[in-house]
Amino acid sequence: MIILENEGFRASISPNGAELQSFYSKAFQLEYLWNGDALYWPRHSPVLFPVVGGLKDDSFFYEGQEYHLVKHGFARDMIFEVEKSTPASATFLLKSNDETLKSYPFQFELRLIYQLGANSITLTYEVKNPAAGPLFFSVGAHPAFNVPLIEGTVYEDYYLEFSKKENSAAWTIDKNLIATPVPYLKGQDKLPLQHDLFYKDALVFKDLESDTISLRSDKTEHGLSYHFGDFPYMGIWAAKDAPFVCIEPWYGIADSVAHDKDLKKKEGIIELPPLEKWSRNWTVEFF
Repeated sequence: MIILENEGFRASISPNGAELQSFYSKAFQLEYLWNGDALYWPRHSPVLFPVVGGLKDDSFFYEGQEYHLVKHGFARDMIFEVEKSTPASATFLLKSNDETLKSYPFQFELRLIYQLGANSITLTYEVKNPAAGPLFFSVGAHPAFNVPLIEGTVYEDYYLEFSKKENSAAWTIDKNLIATPVPYLKGQDKLPLQHDLFYKDALVFKDLESDTISLRSDKTEHGLSYHFGDFPYMGIWAAKDAPFVCIEPWYGIADSVAHDKDLKKKEGIIELPPLEKWSRNWTVEFF
């Protein structure tokens, strides 16, 4: 386990999946990240790569060849090399190998760079294409935050606050695939949390105006603000009746039910030219 620590906070990151597994406030004696209890969901903050969400029939076609790839890709279940580590930052590296090439026919270098701030953590995704041909990929976040955060409050005491008033449809999910849009956010900047919001899977948004979503409650001063910049897609999810909520900015999205499985035509797919790099980041502030 790699530990990043300062006077106020401590972050724990596992080389297994380069997964952030804890973000703890020493001053507040408060754990913000879900503990991974398998009763609800055995993960904390998995990295989604080289796809986000499900593929139609768990497969895709590239240059006439069919490949099989699990939902959210393989990175979350692989051991990353710890390339650099200091008390305030750590860089994790995953490279393509003989096993990844069987299900995903691209060479790649994926770096996850965690940076601890005074009361925040920033994750930078850096993807490099070392090959002579294009690299097609998606990448996304899936952190689960504890709700309720403090004793004496309940799930329904909390809400998500968007940085702008939103008018956005939520896309329904059918067997891990994107199906149809349903009118959802109507000139509002707050989404009250209720367990039944997620009984039919995640809320998926394609056109949010906001670049920040905050977790807040009128019954406590503690919460967080998730700054995700220009990530084009957003998923909000929790396991059934689970005491957490996932805020998931994505560069990529699950296949639609009508997709023809051609990777080059996949919605949200990133095409990275030979020898080039791609990089994006998000930051969560905790209070």
